Amino acid sequence: MLEDLTGVNAQEIPLDDKDTMTIFTNSAPLGYEDDPILGPTGAVAVPEFNTKFTRQMLCDTQPERFNTLIRLSGFSHGTDVWLGNARDLIVSGTATVDSTVGCRDDIMLYLMEQGVEPKMAFDIMEAVRKGKVKKGGFQAGWEEAMREHNVPDWYIDSLAKIGYLFPKAHAVAYVMMAFRIAWFKVHEPLAFYATFFSVRAKAFDAEYCCAGKDAVKRKIREIENNKDATNVEQDLMVTLEVCYEFYLRGFHFDTINIYES
Repeated sequence: MLEDLTGVNAQEIPLDDKDTMTIFTNSAPLGYEDDPILGPTGAVAVPEFNTKFTRQMLCDTQPERFNTLIRLSGFSHGTDVWLGNARDLIVSGTATVDSTVGCRDDIMLYLMEQGVEPKMAFDIMEAVRKGKVKKGGFQAGWEEAMREHNVPDWYIDSLAKIGYLFPKAHAVAYVMMAFRIAWFKVHEPLAFYATFFSVRAKAFDAEYCCAGKDAVKRKIREIENNKDATNVEQDLMVTLEVCYEFYLRGFHFDTINIYES
C-alpha cells in the first residue's frame, strides 16, 4: 500500500538512511522531541520496535547502526535473552550490545573466533538455542573448553539462562522490512499514517481519533490509568498513540467525504 500511494519501490530504500536510523534513538526527524506520552524515540508504529517493551529496549541500547537493530530483534524474539540477561549485562557496563548474545549464530561465530573447535561451537549453539542447557546444563567438557579459550564467565552464565534464540537471517529480514517502513514514516508521513490506519490498526475509533490531539491524549491517559482495560482498549491504545503522533506532526483528519474518502 505504501508503494502504491507513493510510487516508491521499497526494495530501493537505502538501509543506511541517516534520518530513518535516528528515529530509533530520538524523534527529532519527525518534528518533535521527547514527548511525555510517546517517549524519546520515534519508533511508534514501526513494526518490531513499536511496543512499550521494545521502545524501552531502544532507550537502553541507543542503537546507531543497522547491526544493533538486528541484535535487538534477536533480543526481543528470544526467550530469557533480554530481561534478566543481556539487558543487565549492558546496563551495568559488563558487556556491550555487540558482545552479548542476540541470535543463534552469534554463539557459534564468537566461540570459533575464540578458538573453540567448530563442531563443539555448533553443538553448544544448538543446545543453547533449544533451551537444553537451561534445562539440563552444559555437556561434559563444554564449560572447560570455553574457559580454556578465554570465554568470560558472564558469557557462559548468559548462555545457561537462554530458553530460545532467534536465527539471525530471520532477524535481518524483519529489520529490513521494519527499516523500510520507518523510512516512509520519516519521508512520506501522510502515506505512512493512511496506510497504518487502513491496514495495521486493530481497533480504530473515529470518535476519538478525529476529535483532535487533546481528546486523543485524554483517552490515552484514561486507558493507561485503567487497570481493568479490555483487550479492545489495549488495541485502541496502540492506535491512539499513532493518532496522537499524527496530530503532533501537524496533520489532521477531514470529515468523511463521499467524493474523496
